[in-house]
Amino acid sequence: MGDKGDAQAVIGKIRKGEEHLHLSRIPRHIGVIPDGNRRWAVKRGMEKHEGYQFGLEPGFRLCNLCMSLGVKEITFYGFTQDNTKRPEVQRKAFQGILVQAVDQLHDKDLALMIIGNTSSPMFPSELLPLTKRTVFGRGSLKANILVNYSWQWDLEQFRSNGTADDGIISRLGSSEVSRIDLILRWGGRRRLSGFLPAQSVYSDMYVIDELWPDYQDDHALAALKWFQEQDVTLGG
Repeated sequence: MGDKGDAQAVIGKIRKGEEHLHLSRIPRHIGVIPDGNRRWAVKRGMEKHEGYQFGLEPGFRLCNLCMSLGVKEITFYGFTQDNTKRPEVQRKAFQGILVQAVDQLHDKDLALMIIGNTSSPMFPSELLPLTKRTVFGRGSLKANILVNYSWQWDLEQFRSNGTADDGIISRLGSSEVSRIDLILRWGGRRRLSGFLPAQSVYSDMYVIDELWPDYQDDHALAALKWFQEQDVTLGG
């Protein structure tokens, strides 16, 4: 996992022009755990549910950065089945901001797919058409958002999808999501929280202590600099 001190040192050098950010190895697929919206709101004297709206723009900014660097796929940990346990006002605000995000995609260059348990009333009906991949603009970046997702639901689909001759990933509820090279988690927590267990088995994980609404491109650039130094053997 990335260290905050290392990240700040890299960011400082980049800003001072002491070194150039040379990225010889770009992760094909980045997973994003955008944590800290509620803590961010409380720190500013707001109600917890008011923090979700400030997590929308950072997602668009990160997508733009990934497209500019040549990342091919990005997956956001959106609304989970665990999140349904939150107070109703928070749950509805979280669901609403996801619908709002999709409404703003028409001028983006994304090939979007929503993945999650659609049989539950907790899945926003407005998002059902996007459970099939939908291209906006040029569709330059393959983007996945997990909505009403849980690792249990994901793995349970294995029983009813495909045959024993098919690969494991192809039988999961998240079969459209490829193996993840690098996971970025904002908010300081050092855990996966049930994020795509099958696709994450060989992922490098970089933790950013800043809360998600405080996103800066420098956070992601420092993570990518750190990623250059990791020894990727996939167990070999």
